[in-house]
Amino acid sequence: RKAIAKSSLQHIVAQPNPALALRSDSERQIRSTVDWSETAVYGEHIWFETNVSGDFCYVGEQNCMAKLLQKPLSKRKCAACKIVVHTPCIEQLEKINFRCKPSFRESGSRNVREPIVVRHHWVHRRRQEGKCRQCGKGFQQKFAFHSKEIVAISCSWCKQAYHSKVSCFMLQHIEEPCSLGAHAAVVVPPTWILRVRRPQNPLKSSKKKKRTSFKRKSSKKGAEEGKWKPFVIKPMPSPLMKPLLVFVNPKSGGNQGAKIIQSFMWYLNPRQVFDLSQGGPKEALELYRKVHNLRILACGGDGTVGWILSILDQLRLNPPPPVAILPLGTGNDLARTLNWGGGYTDEPLSKILSHVEDGNIVQLDRWNLHVEPNPDVNSEEKDDTAADKLPLDVFNNYFSLGFDARVTLEFHESREANPEKFNSRFRNKMFYAGTAFSDFLTGSSKDLAKHVKLVCDGTDLTSKIQDLKPQCLVFLNIPRYCAGTMPWGNPGEHHDFEPQRHDDGCIEVIGFTMKSLAALQVGGHGERLCQCRQVVLTTSKAIPMQVDGEPCKLAASCIHISLRNQANMVQKTKRRNSMPLLNDQQPVPERLRIRVSRISMRDYEALHYDKEKLKEASVPLGIIVVPGDSDLELCRTQIERLQEEGDGAKRKTLSSQKLSPKWCFLDSTTADRFYRIDRAQEHLNYVTEISQDELYVLDPELVITQTVGTSPAMPDLVDSSATPTGHHFAFPSSSFSPPCSPAPSAEPEHCLPHKDDLIEAAKSGNFSKFQELHQAGRDLMVRDSSGQTVLHHAVKSGSKDVVKYIIENAPSEILDATEEENGETSLHQAAALRQRTICHYIVEAGASLMKTDLQ
Repeated sequence: RKAIAKSSLQHIVAQPNPALALRSDSERQIRSTVDWSETAVYGEHIWFETNVSGDFCYVGEQNCMAKLLQKPLSKRKCAACKIVVHTPCIEQLEKINFRCKPSFRESGSRNVREPIVVRHHWVHRRRQEGKCRQCGKGFQQKFAFHSKEIVAISCSWCKQAYHSKVSCFMLQHIEEPCSLGAHAAVVVPPTWILRVRRPQNPLKSSKKKKRTSFKRKSSKKGAEEGKWKPFVIKPMPSPLMKPLLVFVNPKSGGNQGAKIIQSFMWYLNPRQVFDLSQGGPKEALELYRKVHNLRILACGGDGTVGWILSILDQLRLNPPPPVAILPLGTGNDLARTLNWGGGYTDEPLSKILSHVEDGNIVQLDRWNLHVEPNPDVNSEEKDDTAADKLPLDVFNNYFSLGFDARVTLEFHESREANPEKFNSRFRNKMFYAGTAFSDFLTGSSKDLAKHVKLVCDGTDLTSKIQDLKPQCLVFLNIPRYCAGTMPWGNPGEHHDFEPQRHDDGCIEVIGFTMKSLAALQVGGHGERLCQCRQVVLTTSKAIPMQVDGEPCKLAASCIHISLRNQANMVQKTKRRNSMPLLNDQQPVPERLRIRVSRISMRDYEALHYDKEKLKEASVPLGIIVVPGDSDLELCRTQIERLQEEGDGAKRKTLSSQKLSPKWCFLDSTTADRFYRIDRAQEHLNYVTEISQDELYVLDPELVITQTVGTSPAMPDLVDSSATPTGHHFAFPSSSFSPPCSPAPSAEPEHCLPHKDDLIEAAKSGNFSKFQELHQAGRDLMVRDSSGQTVLHHAVKSGSKDVVKYIIENAPSEILDATEEENGETSLHQAAALRQRTICHYIVEAGASLMKTDLQ
């Protein structure tokens, strides 16, 4: 006990002073960012506001101000060591001398030369996941009304945890060196980061020297003081280490950055995690420029990645550190190309760090854009609203002009005017879609070919462009474009061209008509014009353009495109070292017989932090048999085949009902909770990585309509004639039966006589009649004999009031409902009839832009 107390593990009992603890925040600075100044405090906590429930105050009941004052107080959580205290209790932590894990060390002649080891940073825990490293048993939380008993002692660096008792946590654990845990290879040890003292002024004896000599020396000293920084990095390189710098753009995508910053500070040293809104990446890269084997993780959109690559160009680091991507943006095309996925959902950051460490280093071509005014254009014809230069002079993904740039420009201007309306990736995509439909209907880029001259590697392609009459020209460096589409097509389709690569020193030039742009969303491609190494593009009027998503309207210009350099990037690859322990000790079996179970979105959101309850809530689909080394793409094929085999049987149970098109796999083994796997990354995951004896899938369109009793037991095989007694489920398309039907059925024939009057009201655009019939109990999901919904008929009638009423009152499934003859949705028909406002209504309500008709 004495040794534990000496190591600051045992709380020191101190009588709190309420008046002192309740000082204003202005008097007592509470830091929420890392302090890089010379006044930085050793072991300082990094506090974020939290609304965690229960009384978790780390200072204990004897020192807690909330307990003393008998009133609720705001709480703060330290990102680096995860302790929670009431805001007024932060000062009590200082009194009991409990510091955060140290992120640097002090310099000195002795300290710099001697090798320094990192010690554990032990913290008492009132709640702890996992098992004790000593005895192998789990941690049981003992709840009381106002407090929780300490159940564990864990290290903030390596995450090792022990029961808070002498038989498990032994004396030798206190002072032993820390390994820094599973991610030691990417953690920057605090022993590498030194705080240095400010240089002292020279002695006054220098006055005896000549004046000229004094001037020269003082100016040199002034320059040295100007370069002085409070912190320096003294790395001790190891061939196994790949130190990581994390740059997070908190404004990218759906503003996920703030939570991600906190999580990375827990897994890593807080001084290797940087918020890009606090000054950009340049100072951090300069500080760490001498670190061997350095890697960078860019958390943001493609624009964030381009920003970091441009700073690396300026600093001329040799060799330039490779950059990995955690996609937080809207399009994320570069992230898709390098297998990082189309957007971060809820994958554990621990697994992402492992992928960054194990990823392959690949090259990415980068292209210069040199702009000159077009001398052949009269000054009278110039557009005063157009810019004279592009927003960026280099691109990594693509450079384009025409239709897509106009849409991006409108999005950019709207976001600048109303930033509060663009706080989620979904809303951003919806705005893109609505703007695209508006421009499609107005034909704003129809005459692009008349104002463009194109020369590629000395070959004039202007006549080819005039014949094609494209509404969009794209100069493509990577295979992905426009949020994941592949405009160059698949390698097997190429005849006159080579397959596209991001490291071949060639750029692909593609033209798009409105027809090929529409086909792009369903696997089509544009008109391949050429693959070249140099481009000269001349425009004769102001045209919208975009460079890696940064748009502008550029005045008539001559643009030269040429290869700039190649950047090092980290490509995500398949991993075998995160397989379950059961499989690590034996070879992978030739065949696997895996049970597949389905989980609804409601259960997932409510229970995904509790594995056992989520498993109990799952419902069986059936069993698949796959090779032992199968990835999830093959498993998807087998599961869809399992569904097709069940189509012939009458679907009475959930297990026999078909999966919706948006289902995805869930990883149930590699983290302490379930998490979703991106559809685009299924080929990177082995089935043995994410499951042991059961494979779980998430069906986001599954709706639980009633819950009685307990969930059904999991059978070895699915019996399609058996009905689960615990749950009654229905899909959205069948869950909205007409009021007169006593039970759900595929075709409620006895309600057919009531269909015609509601459909006729929609056909005629009679809003008052339509509203009256619905309020009398008519079902808005009714269809006519050809499968058309009331929304289809309202669109054809052109009645905006009826369309708005249906969207506001009908289930969302009506937006993507298709008629039988051509497979068209109401959005297809509204676009064909050029009904711009109605298109806006349907798109903004959430209609899918990926739906295709039968033609």
